[in-house]
Amino acid sequence: MSAVAKLLASHQPGAERLRVLSASGQLGYGIAAESFERGLERRPHFIGCDMGSIDPGPYYLGSGQMAAPQAMVRRDLELVLCAARALDVPLVIGSAGTAGALPHLQATLMLLRVVAQAHCLSLRVATVASDLPPERLVEALHSGRLRALDEATPGAGLPDETQLRSCSHIVAQCGSHTLMQALRLLPDVLIAGRSCDTAIYAALPMMLGYDPGLALHMAKIIECTSLCCVPGGRDAMLAELGEQDFVLESMNPGLRATPSSVAAHALYEQADPWRVDEPEGTLELHQARYEAVDDRRTRVSGARFCLRASPTLKVEGAARVGARAVLLAGVADPGLIALLPQALTEVDARVHHLLPGPWQMVPHLYGHGAVRPLPASQRSQHELGLVLEFLAPDMEQARTAAAVFKQNLLHFGYPGRLSTGGNLAFAFTPSECDAHDSYRFVLYHLLEGVDPEQVFVVDVQDWAWPENAT
Repeated sequence: MSAVAKLLASHQPGAERLRVLSASGQLGYGIAAESFERGLERRPHFIGCDMGSIDPGPYYLGSGQMAAPQAMVRRDLELVLCAARALDVPLVIGSAGTAGALPHLQATLMLLRVVAQAHCLSLRVATVASDLPPERLVEALHSGRLRALDEATPGAGLPDETQLRSCSHIVAQCGSHTLMQALRLLPDVLIAGRSCDTAIYAALPMMLGYDPGLALHMAKIIECTSLCCVPGGRDAMLAELGEQDFVLESMNPGLRATPSSVAAHALYEQADPWRVDEPEGTLELHQARYEAVDDRRTRVSGARFCLRASPTLKVEGAARVGARAVLLAGVADPGLIALLPQALTEVDARVHHLLPGPWQMVPHLYGHGAVRPLPASQRSQHELGLVLEFLAPDMEQARTAAAVFKQNLLHFGYPGRLSTGGNLAFAFTPSECDAHDSYRFVLYHLLEGVDPEQVFVVDVQDWAWPENAT
């Protein structure tokens, strides 16, 4: 009997609380082993891991690359897979490989397979693929079923057909009902492509008959492990879910889940702290209550889930902009600092005359407003850091533009200049750094009027190894 089959057959919500262990908020960046072991000692009914996000930017979705180092991904996968099999409980992983597109899902499966074979672990693995072809979005665009996330400005910021077709990868974010569909295949392990963080932890409780509002609220809080604690951390988090409430406890004894810290987590990644939109509906938190059990644990109750008449899927897509070289430098001359934006504009025009072609320079002036806009009175007058991006169709042209720009800026003439050279300081040599391809988001929108079962591809496979496999 598989781990999911065993849980569905043996657990009754009225008989005991469901113990849910959140092992990682971003698998591949190192699971704190000591806290995780404490969680395992509590005999969780299943283990969940979030593995990805769109937060690292469009590069990973566009390129199909993982953000986390492969060696650490394997280390974390080994930790959670071996633990789940030792306890014979389900393991659920969402947003595989960072952005959750097919290359990320395949790479994660490959590493999981390597770990399973190394430990001779026979298991049943379910997968959810979240990819969408551009044609599906083009049709939605023309039929008015693609809209901006900002409902106050419907129709604003919609990409055109050419932009949609330029995307190298497009994914939709699946919800709890899609993961439930995969879990009905009775796997030991479920690995989903792009998915809602909440679905990782809410799907199994909902299948077991727990209240969807409680299950989703619990999932919303524990998907970031101990980030909801004081002080926040990355340690494993245990939730004990009952019929009327759930109790939260960090597996690091030095971290405290307090009513205020847990309630504050409702603001995390949310524009509205009272409503959390899911593909199938909305989690309403107006009646949520947060009560201290002791100085380390909080009991939560009161959330309600309101089902939507038709599912709405968030879709994400990224397209290549070009190759990118980066020039890193610093300026400490107040005279150059005072006119640096003008200097960059003049040098840019000069270098474009010397080096015609479809390249562009994108400046980031640290100390002058690169992180956020600064009023003139708050801008640094004594030192600036320059990060200048050079984007071109290929890396050779991007690197050439950066090198030529550097020399022209280095010797740029301006009133009051004390030296004809050396007005830039370089952190490295060579000072031009290759910085991979550049991608941009084309899609960060909502797709309406779709059947998730016609979007997400659910599959299952059985792995078995001979006893002497290595």
